[in-house]
Amino acid sequence: MITKIEVMRAEQEWQRAGAYSVRIQGMNRQYHIPLREEFDEHDGEGTRYIVLLDDGYPVATARFYEKDEKTVIVGRVVVLPEYRGKNLGSRLLQEAEQWISELGYREIEVDSRTVAISFYEKNGFQRIDGKIIKSGSFDCIKMYKVLGKQM
Repeated sequence: MITKIEVMRAEQEWQRAGAYSVRIQGMNRQYHIPLREEFDEHDGEGTRYIVLLDDGYPVATARFYEKDEKTVIVGRVVVLPEYRGKNLGSRLLQEAEQWISELGYREIEVDSRTVAISFYEKNGFQRIDGKIIKSGSFDCIKMYKVLGKQM
């Protein structure tokens, strides 16, 4: 049972540990993705993470980092299996978009797994070209959202 979801903007290492914990449980363990593939050059200093906590326990996360002066890349959107279907993925995106806007960025890009395209579309993202790309073992397409506009 979800009590009260707290939002943590993780920039310090101890806070990032919460994001990493969710990713290890939700991706490394569930999909058998090697740690070296799950954690890449974009993890660490300069990357920002949203972590949702249920009674202090990390249950969902997303990260973002700068692509250029107006655009960020959002990725590693993960909700623990037992918390899926409770709109926490959308909550992650809303919290990330708020922070991204506060930082002055205007656009978000994401490599959506093909099984998640409708999730991103429901959250206002559009397909860039529909071309399938590989991200590790997943088929993905590039999507984007312009902040401050309804799609």
